[in-house]
Amino acid sequence: MRNAIDRNFERRLAGLINSGQRAVLRGGRKGVEKESLRVMPDGQIAHTPHPEALGSALTHENITTDFSESLLELVTPPFRETWELVQYLCDIHQFVYRHLGEELLWATSMPCMLHGDDSIPIAQYGHSNIGRMKSVYRNGLSIRYGRIMQAISGVHFNYSFSDQLWDVLEHVLESRQPRQDFVSAQYFNLLRNYRRHGWIVLYLFGTSPAVGESFFAGRETSLPKLDARTYYEPYATSLRMSDIGYRNKNQAGISVSVNSVEEYVRDLGRAINTPFPPYAQLGVKVDGEYRQLNSNILQIENEYYSFIRPKRVAASGEKPTRALQRAGVEYVEVRALDVSAFDPVGVNQNKLRFLEAFLALCLLKDSPPLDTEEQERLDANHVLVGRRGREPGLTLQREGRAYPMIDWARELLDSMQGICELLDHGEEHKPYRTALEHQRAKIDDVACTPSARLLAEMREQGESFFELARRMSRAHKDYFLDLYPPNEQRLSAFSMAAEESWQAQRAIEAADRVDFDTFLKQYFSR
Repeated sequence: MRNAIDRNFERRLAGLINSGQRAVLRGGRKGVEKESLRVMPDGQIAHTPHPEALGSALTHENITTDFSESLLELVTPPFRETWELVQYLCDIHQFVYRHLGEELLWATSMPCMLHGDDSIPIAQYGHSNIGRMKSVYRNGLSIRYGRIMQAISGVHFNYSFSDQLWDVLEHVLESRQPRQDFVSAQYFNLLRNYRRHGWIVLYLFGTSPAVGESFFAGRETSLPKLDARTYYEPYATSLRMSDIGYRNKNQAGISVSVNSVEEYVRDLGRAINTPFPPYAQLGVKVDGEYRQLNSNILQIENEYYSFIRPKRVAASGEKPTRALQRAGVEYVEVRALDVSAFDPVGVNQNKLRFLEAFLALCLLKDSPPLDTEEQERLDANHVLVGRRGREPGLTLQREGRAYPMIDWARELLDSMQGICELLDHGEEHKPYRTALEHQRAKIDDVACTPSARLLAEMREQGESFFELARRMSRAHKDYFLDLYPPNEQRLSAFSMAAEESWQAQRAIEAADRVDFDTFLKQYFSR
């Protein structure tokens, strides 16, 4: 079975190499969504409103908030070159820091000092119906899962392949499907293979092996203590992506197929429209105030947390699943990256280039359909690597049997060699090969992984998780405020976009013609 899969992969890769278009994998569009908690100098979560100078969190395309008013989300446009993307992230951080006053952006995924759920303010988006809906949805998340889990930050990597690749791949695979149907099917092949192999992203880039004691807010935990103020898992890579983070028991029973657009939309639609008695007991509208949008398994599509999502830019007011049905998959959103404390913008070029090559691997490898049982086993691999990924001799489930994780990881990286050569076409310094070699070093020596580095630095400095994260947050702030020369043209454009976003919010609020109850009924009936 595995030999057949390898032969098919080699045939597809050879087809790209022999196409006469050696730059066939270049030109993919990539973007980042990076979340960070705003905190006070002492490391406590900030309770100030979203800074007015940053624009409207409802309408600004690049600077918004996630769950909390204090959880900033910075969104880049798509770029074809990785260096352009990282430069944009630097510029937008510099702009934000000019308007944060004494506040810091927390440098890690696991949160700052918290004082229970009530210390985390829910994001506010003005008094329009759509703004109110966003806040009610977040209140629903609060009562369903608790606010502390929602205060975890992450980095999402958005990626789409070039039209040139689809032209060549159609020929190599002798496709007779309409173009968009072919593209969507190929992206779903990628999604299934990410389920199979994406655990390697947690091993290579997970940077959350420890968490401050306030994260548990007095709740019981099986994690041992590293010091008086820090809980950790000795071999963890990403507690954020483990069962104490996003892979929590509340969503364990939700199964969404990634075998096709139709099955994906069907399963999400079922969860969105199926009542769930425990949520009904929480109440939907209580004493005239909405506590959640509804009492179904999921309020809306975005509530379903997955390692990777198929995406299509939606029209105004259009649901994500409807956009997929209408026009197919446009790009994928990889959601498994921790915020890196070692990088001021939370990510770096080697990481992004590796991810680009890894997504190409997932696209080109054979990808048979997944049944529910296999999908559960694969998801369990991700959780296991999140909790114990650096454990010597760790085995994962592969095609029904235990398989050494390190051997599997080496096999994946070896398979990426030819892909990186294609991505490096025309590049003198071979940046994709360099990115691959950086990851090989982590396979050969577990001490090179960022999760091991984080724990080592805490021990060497005699710092708790909280103390290390606060120190790194201060260092990042100094880095951006001292960055010279600033890109004044782009900083000016950010200021203009902020003002325009406030105008857009006011226009939305003025345009509302129905009450909130009617608005919700209309939204869910579409």
